[in-house]
Amino acid sequence: MDACPVAPRRVAPCSILLAPHETNTMPSRQPLSSTFITRPEQLAHALAIPLEPLQAVHAHYPLRISAYYLQLIKQHGLPLWKQAVPDLKELNDSSGLVDPLDEENLSPVPCLVHKYPDRALFLVCSECAMYCRFCTRKRKVGKPDMVINDQTIAAGLEYLARTPAITDVLVSGGDPFMLPLSRLEQILKALRAIPSVVTIRIGTRVPCTLPSRVTLRLAAMLKKYHPLYINTHFNHPAEITPEAALACGRLADAGIPLGCQTVLLRGVNDSPETIKMLMRQLLRIRVKPYYLFQADLTRGTSHFRTTIETGVDIMRQLIGHVSGMAVPTYALDAPGGGGKIPLTPHYINSLGKTLEFTTYRHLPCSYPNEIIP
Repeated sequence: MDACPVAPRRVAPCSILLAPHETNTMPSRQPLSSTFITRPEQLAHALAIPLEPLQAVHAHYPLRISAYYLQLIKQHGLPLWKQAVPDLKELNDSSGLVDPLDEENLSPVPCLVHKYPDRALFLVCSECAMYCRFCTRKRKVGKPDMVINDQTIAAGLEYLARTPAITDVLVSGGDPFMLPLSRLEQILKALRAIPSVVTIRIGTRVPCTLPSRVTLRLAAMLKKYHPLYINTHFNHPAEITPEAALACGRLADAGIPLGCQTVLLRGVNDSPETIKMLMRQLLRIRVKPYYLFQADLTRGTSHFRTTIETGVDIMRQLIGHVSGMAVPTYALDAPGGGGKIPLTPHYINSLGKTLEFTTYRHLPCSYPNEIIP
C-alpha cells in the first residue's frame, strides 16, 4: 500500500478530524524566493558553479537550501556543501533501493508507517527547510506525488485511535516545523485526544537548517502537549551556531527533551575527531546525542555510505574517551523494514563462569559470572 498516494483516499468521518486549513504550508514574513534557493539557476549563481549538473539532478530530485544554510556552506565548505548541493553521483547509483526501509508496504493507511508494535511514524508535512542529498525519503519528499492533506491526516488519526497498542507517535515528514503553527497545533491536539497515545515525538532538522523558525510562540505552543520529545539532526560541528543554540535553547526552556539523530556520512563527518567534537558541542546546546546512524541504502546516496568498520572505530574513540552523555547509539536501520539494529564495538572475549573482556583502554579484564548463594 502506498504510504502517500497521488490520489487521496476517501476517509470516513472521524470525531478527531482537523479543522480545514489554509493550503499555504510555508507561512513566512519573507517571500519564498528570498528565504530559500529552489532552482538550479539560483544555486549556480550563488556558488559560482556549473549549471548543467545541477539541472540534471534537479530533474529527478528537488532542491531547497535556506539562505541561512547557504551562508554556512560558504563559510565552512565541503562538509556542509555535500549535504545540500546536488551531485551527479545521485544519478549513478545502481545499488540503492527506492524505499530501503519498506515504508510503503508498512503503511496501513496513507502517510503512517507502523513498523514496531507500540510505535508509529506519522508523516504530516511533505516539505523541509533543506532537501538533504542523503535523505532516506528522497523518493518523494518535496515532490508533488507526496500527498499530505486533511484526508491523510484524518486517516492517520483514525488508525491511531483504533490501534491502542500504539503508545508512541513520531511526527515527521518532511519536517513538521515547516507547517503553519496553527496546523501543527491542530495535529498535536488531535493526537493528545487519543487516550492510548502517551508520548509524542517530533523529528525536525529546522533547528539546524532554519533555526529562526523556532520562535518563542512555537516553543510555547509545544509546551502544552507534554510528554513531548524532539529529535533533531546535526551532522557536523560547523552546524552548531549561535542561531542553532538559541533555537534549541528555546525548545529546552519549554521543557522539551532534545535528542540528535546524526547520520554517518562519507566526506562529511566520517572521522572520530569530527564526531567527538560534534557530540560535545551538542551537549553545550542542551541536545543529547541519541543515534549515530549508518547511512541507509537509499538510491542516489551510495557516495555517502561508509563501511561499518568506520562507524565501529568511531564508537571506540568515543566510549570511555568522552562523557557517556555524549555517546550515541551507533545503529543500522535494517533494509526491508527490519528495524534498528545497534552496532556496538566488541568488548567481550569470552563468557562462561567468568566474563573475559577488554576495556576501552584495550586492557584485558575479567568479572565473575556466577550466582553466590
